[in-house]
Amino acid sequence: MEDLTPPKDSLDPIEIASRDEIAALQLERLKWSLAHAYQNVPHYKASFDAAGVHPDDLRSLDDLAKFPFTVKTDLRDNYPFGMFAVPRDQVARVHASSGTTGQPTVVGYTARDLDVWATVVARCLRASGLKPGDILHNAYGYGLFTGGLGIHLGADKLGLTTVPISGGMTNRQVRLIEDFGATGITVTPSYALSIIDEYAAQGRDPRLSPLKVGIFGAEPWTNAMRQEIEEAFDMHAVDIYGLSEVMGPGVANECVETKDGLHIWEDHFYPEVIDPETGRVLPDGELGELVFTSLTKEAFPVIRYRTRDLTRLMPGTARSMRRMEKVTGRSDDMMILRGVNVFPTQIEEQLMLVPALAPHFQVELNRVEHRDEMRVKVETLPDTVEQGEAAARDLAARIKASVGVTVKVDVAAPGGVARSQGKAVRIVDNRPKA
Repeated sequence: MEDLTPPKDSLDPIEIASRDEIAALQLERLKWSLAHAYQNVPHYKASFDAAGVHPDDLRSLDDLAKFPFTVKTDLRDNYPFGMFAVPRDQVARVHASSGTTGQPTVVGYTARDLDVWATVVARCLRASGLKPGDILHNAYGYGLFTGGLGIHLGADKLGLTTVPISGGMTNRQVRLIEDFGATGITVTPSYALSIIDEYAAQGRDPRLSPLKVGIFGAEPWTNAMRQEIEEAFDMHAVDIYGLSEVMGPGVANECVETKDGLHIWEDHFYPEVIDPETGRVLPDGELGELVFTSLTKEAFPVIRYRTRDLTRLMPGTARSMRRMEKVTGRSDDMMILRGVNVFPTQIEEQLMLVPALAPHFQVELNRVEHRDEMRVKVETLPDTVEQGEAAARDLAARIKASVGVTVKVDVAAPGGVARSQGKAVRIVDNRPKA
């Protein structure tokens, strides 16, 4: 793979500033953000008052722990514009969740917010190894989802040539990557696997594609998946992180030269990791739930937003800003099977160790005679169909040994597991609701 390390003189000065400089900037901006939210969002005024705190109580970064958390239900309860901190006519863009699991969550941006968003996404793309003039194949969904348009903003800022392909029509994805000579691709990791399958279906070798780097996010994925994608395409695969409530894609990104965790753009987003049960702030290095406070957002400030993503904070390496470990899962995606906590990424890690199986899978949870049961549906590769039963036994044994639960593995023929056109549906829970 080509060395794509960006030159140091292309970085924003704050990316390589001292920790003292970063902390001083964070404190200044955090004071502004707390006051902005308190003065302009009724929810935050009521929340702070109920907790007995005022923005003036923040005198150090550690004082943020005194302030109450924000959770997704707060956003839903204030649908559609109740969490906005500027008049509606100053909102330049609105995005929203699908609302498939309840009331949609709505987020807004001023013109300045959009410029900040473009700036941090451009940092991500540059950290991934892209440079002005490169062709970016953007296969994230466009529309109310923040992925496609958020990446597009940053690509414009960096000076890339963007192909706004969005998701779906996988045969066309492959054709345009090849015809247009895309050097970078932004897409969910599960859909990247579908694109690899399509290369094979078209009789093309993905290792001969023009792609040099893939930037993958919107769902947890493992280092084993990274290796699978990198070997398939002979390109770098890096992780990008974001969520609409905090900004969208562009909150953090891996640096292509190290791939050792995602540097958080701490001049715009202040991270904490907490114990998900007690809410206690954990020291850097300990695994817990990621919490973010926005430092510069005008239209939609968020104060101590609980992401439900599980990770840990680590010192910076290629940049001064702290890194977050690849997300291992979400506290609300965790499956509890007979008292054992199980995450989809743990299943994926073991699946990638079985050579006869393709990297596609889905977990099904059932209740049989008052007992929870987990079935893992996988598929063979085209040339390993006859090894299916042995591979199923191998995977079940690996999951039992590493995770500690007994599962049933169903092996389908190639193409037997539902493909993702965006975010993968990893868990199908058929158990009766309480």
